[in-house]
Amino acid sequence: MSSLSELFVILTDIILPIFVLIAIGYTMQKKFRMDLTTLARLNIYFIVPGFMFVTLYTTEFSGMLFARVVFFFIVFVFILYFISLFIARFLKMDKDKRTIFSNSVMFFNSGNYGVPVNELVFHGDPYAMSIQVIVMAFQNIFLFSYGVFSLRSAKSGRMVAALSYFRMPVLYALLGGVILNAFQVPLPEFIWVPANYIRDSMISIALLTLGAQVAQIKIISGLSSIYYSLLIRLIGGPLVALGMIYVLGLDGITAKALFVASSMPTSVNSAVIAQEYSDYPHYAAQIVLFSTLTSAITVTFVIFLARVLF
Repeated sequence: MSSLSELFVILTDIILPIFVLIAIGYTMQKKFRMDLTTLARLNIYFIVPGFMFVTLYTTEFSGMLFARVVFFFIVFVFILYFISLFIARFLKMDKDKRTIFSNSVMFFNSGNYGVPVNELVFHGDPYAMSIQVIVMAFQNIFLFSYGVFSLRSAKSGRMVAALSYFRMPVLYALLGGVILNAFQVPLPEFIWVPANYIRDSMISIALLTLGAQVAQIKIISGLSSIYYSLLIRLIGGPLVALGMIYVLGLDGITAKALFVASSMPTSVNSAVIAQEYSDYPHYAAQIVLFSTLTSAITVTFVIFLARVLF
């Protein structure tokens, strides 16, 4: 198969199905005006924790893999942060806008975009999915801690926000799945069966929600700096990840999964928290919209390169 043919197959078999579901969510939101707050809470408090728990509970992976993925993620995010900070200062952004710009680069859509891509690329391989779930978990932890605090730096209530984070089930789903897996604790059927039902609903509901969220974004002119965000997130991110993979000596599915995970577009939740805490919510929403659309091309190329390199 030629390179062009393989790129076309990746686009039609992996990326296009994802955008079909996003389009359905977009259309339904335009027609029915669904309650996005309810959809977001359904994902954050019910579907994502259930998906994370089942995946981490059923996957065989070592503590070394867990530590390696977390280390990779932390270094990766820090590198992107300093790159984005340099560009933001070069563009002479004010503090609030600079924070949104950095967040758009650091926080990528590892959940309702990254999980379906991983599922299709690796054909449901539990090892590859466990890597994606670890990345997703720490993306959420970092987004709803540093991401919120960075926007509230000039405001009060940080301690309240920190304490409220520990009421979110994502963290406990992560810990519960890993601990019960490590000690091989069996689960009764009345828990295990509904947990699997929740896991199976993750991809369709997540992409439906993403489409509905995109439908709410308004296009505004005069925001040329969003292109810098797209360049760093969609091209710079995978390049940084590729360099780290070679430096750390990673290979096989681990390298491939991390490389693909690094290419995801800007997280929708980065616009959600900007709506709540920033003076530039439309700027954040613009970045999410164009990042998601452009990713159809860039993610296709990254998947192709991952197949060639690893």
